[in-house]
Parts: sequence; structure tokens; C-alpha cells
Amino acid sequence: MKKHIVCIASEQKGNEFLEECQSADWYVTLVTRKKLLDEPWAWTALNDVRTVENEASMEDYVRAVTNIAGERKIDRVVGLDEFDVTTAARTREHLQLGGMTFSHTIRFRDKLAMRNIANAAGIPCPDFICPLNPAAINEFLENVEMPVIVKPRHEVSAFGIRKCEDAGQVWDVLTDLDSRNNWRDHPSQFLIERFIEGDVFHVDSVVSKGKVICSGVSKYGRPPFSVTHYGGVFTTSIVEYGSKERKDLEKLNAKLLKAFNYENGVTHGEFIRSKADGKFYLLEVACRVGGAYIANVLEHACGFNLWREWAKISIADGDHPYSPPKLRKDYAGIALALSKDERPDTAHYTDEEIVYRINKPKHVGLIFYSPKRERVSELLEIYSQRIADDFLAIAPAKERYDD
Repeated sequence: MKKHIVCIASEQKGNEFLEECQSADWYVTLVTRKKLLDEPWAWTALNDVRTVENEASMEDYVRAVTNIAGERKIDRVVGLDEFDVTTAARTREHLQLGGMTFSHTIRFRDKLAMRNIANAAGIPCPDFICPLNPAAINEFLENVEMPVIVKPRHEVSAFGIRKCEDAGQVWDVLTDLDSRNNWRDHPSQFLIERFIEGDVFHVDSVVSKGKVICSGVSKYGRPPFSVTHYGGVFTTSIVEYGSKERKDLEKLNAKLLKAFNYENGVTHGEFIRSKADGKFYLLEVACRVGGAYIANVLEHACGFNLWREWAKISIADGDHPYSPPKLRKDYAGIALALSKDERPDTAHYTDEEIVYRINKPKHVGLIFYSPKRERVSELLEIYSQRIADDFLAIAPAKERYDD
């Protein structure tokens, strides 16, 4: 009988992961929400599809996978989205399968855990406090450099972040959260953290047996916080090979993942280089593929696909060990934005360096590839303006990740 992998996906993503498992002759089952059945999944890569209700809880997913195990032996369970990582871990623990435990995955979700682990390993983090004790909060606010941000411990991207210019604004936010009288918005579910102005970088890694096998180092054009809260065109592109900033980030990322005791899979880490002191500080790290088509950018520039490498590592065993990819050192970048058109037509964008066009409703985006970093940078600047002029729509920032 074929080995069986169950992939949990509460959002439509990870087709390359599914395809890679199918090509390795695994039996592939997808567990997803009912409303996602019409999404463009890689149907030929799937042997079975099971659904949960759209508002399914973690326990609902665990029950669904457990029912599958009653019909066919399961060898692996993997969560493809940020919120699915912990769900998959809880499922593995219930079925007593190998892989990361629930408590281990929490360190990649809970920003307080991230800060504590990184601090203990000597990795710089912005000054922070979890708002538990009023006296401790006041002492922190008296000594920290303003502004600060109040950010959720468990949300993704820039969802729910509030920037505060003084202590009064911080207390207003905390009072508002506490008045909602629900556990998700309890002030202890947040961090108060010094706001650092600077350039934001991300390191996307493939890790096998505790070693970073390959990674992409990229720089955002504007910090995600700025794009999420004030609108505009999102961009990111590959950092120059051999540069000091790349070397520094690769070392910092490897040190971070060692501190997190991360053994196998992929990671997306974000670091900010402070405009004030030039140091790199950890913003967050996740054990999944980064969003915003970062995997596609790296595939064009570096020759490896994060989804496919993650799949290969997930199904590797003694008989079929993981084999690292061959790497390239070229350049790529993406310009991405919300579109006022349902299906934006970019046919009039004809530069030969355009190698990928985003096909998603209400989104417009292009990936550029070139052996020369300067050319990618030039195109990102040109097309950021063109996209803004032709298509840009701005949606208000969400307080949390939902539908």
C-alpha cells in the first residue's frame, strides 16, 4: 500500500507541495474548508479530499483526520498554512505520529515565546513586555523609547498592530481590548514593543536535520506594516549575493533556528535593520512558506521551490533520503497590490523580464527575473508606479486575520 500523507489547508495554497508528494507516489489526502472546494487546487495530485465546516475549530480538524485514519493508515500529517501548523501538530500528537509537537510549534506562533527564546540566544529583539501587571507596564513605558506598537502574539503579518505615540495611547488600546471581555482580545494576548524604523528583510530557509540547506535573503521595498496600514504596492527582491547584509542575516537566521531546535521543514524569518543603530532585530519567524508569492520569486532567482523542498523533506525516510537542490545566484523580485478590477489585464506590460503574472481576483502582480540585481530594482520601481496608476485599490487594515 502507498504511504499516506494528509495535508491540512484552511486557505488555498500549497499546490506544489501536493504535486511533489503525488509524484513521489504517495497517497495524498487534502482536508480543507467546504467553501474552498471551488478553488484551483492541483486536483490531479489528490487521491482524496475531505472537508470541514468553514468555521471549523482545531478539534474539528483533528476529528476529521482521525476519521480518515480509521479508513486508511496515515504516515504523515502536515499543515500548509500558518494556522494549520499547530492544528497538524495537535493531530499528530493525537494519532501518535512523528513530527513537531504542539508545544514546539507554538514558539513559531507566539511572539512572546519567539522573543524569549531569541533573547536567551543573544539574538537582538525590540524592547518588549507582555501587558500583565500595570506597575510593570508603566515602568516599561517610562523607560522605552517612543513610539511603541501593541501587537497580537498570535496573528500573522501586520494584522492587529496599533502604533502608539505615548503611554496614554497605549493605555487606551489596552483598556479597549480589556473591555471586549473575550479571551482572544485579552491584553495578555498582546505585546507592547518598541517601534523600530528601518528596512525589513526576510530569510526563507529549507532546513534538514537541523541544518539550513539553502535560503533566500530578500528585502521588502516598504515594511509590510506600512503597506498593510497605509496602502500601496508591495515589493520584495533578492539581496545582493556576497554582501555584508546577506552574510549577517544568514548567520543570524542559522543561529535563530538552532535556538528554536528546528529540525526539518521550511521557515520564513523577518528582521529589521534599525535606521538608528544599523543593527538587525528579529521581528518574527514562522515554520511555513512565506506568503506574497515569495516561493515563486525564489524559484526564479535561486532555482529551488520552498513548497517542493518542504514536501521532499516531509516524506523523506531511510529508503528515500532528502537530496538538496542545485542552486543559482540570479535575481528576482515581485510587485504586488490590490486591484480595483476583478480581473486586471496586464497584457500591456511587456518587458521581457516579466516571468510570472499573478492570477488571483482583485490582485495585480508581476515577478521579474534578471541575472542583474540593478535591472530587477529598476523594474520594481517602474512597475510600482505603473501598477499604482493603472490598478491600485486600498482596503482598510484588518484588526485580525479572518475572512
